Amino acid sequence: MDEAAPQKGTVTQRAIEEIKAMIAEGRLEPGQRLPTERDLAVQLGISRSSMREAIRALTVMGVLEARHGSGIYVTALEAGDLLETFGVVADLSRGPRLVELLEVRRILESTATALAAARITADQLAAVEKHLAAMNATDDPEEILAHDLAFHREIAAAAGNETMAAILEGLSSRTFRARVWRGYQEEGAFARTRREHARIHRALAARDPEAARAAAAAHVGEVEEWLRAQLGP
Repeated sequence: MDEAAPQKGTVTQRAIEEIKAMIAEGRLEPGQRLPTERDLAVQLGISRSSMREAIRALTVMGVLEARHGSGIYVTALEAGDLLETFGVVADLSRGPRLVELLEVRRILESTATALAAARITADQLAAVEKHLAAMNATDDPEEILAHDLAFHREIAAAAGNETMAAILEGLSSRTFRARVWRGYQEEGAFARTRREHARIHRALAARDPEAARAAAAAHVGEVEEWLRAQLGP
């Protein structure tokens, strides 16, 4: 029994890779219904139980979706669906792993903000400014948190790279941000973070990619240093 488990896992992984290859090569298109579990198992020469596990795994990944009474379909393969597991990682990580995630976010956020400075439209800039004004108009941590998320989401969208925006959305865990905002409130650091957001907005308004990059990196870097201080030596 114990010896069979690794082999079954290997067969399931092969089935996963085969289905992914069918999608990548265009044999299965986004939105298309998969052949039946039985037909796929026969086609790939594996057991139905291994095929069932492969389909379940790909469904969790956001590659496939089960439609009740209709069958299994390839999803639209949107970046946000495929990368939403980043949010789970950010929500559940603790300690040094959170610092690592912030390091990744600092790199991507600064790049996205630089791209946004070059590509942002007047309407998108107005939306960023609206959330900045709303953050400045309240001391309620929940309201600040909501507008902070929206502020950065608008910037990521303005960068024009859906994959990068999806990764940043996942890394920008609401749970973690709530912890940061509570800590900032206790330390009276709202004024500082408002200045940082204003600096990002000015760089966007000036259409200055390098200033935007530096402002965003400094902003996330402040959060990173705050978290390091919370973790201690």
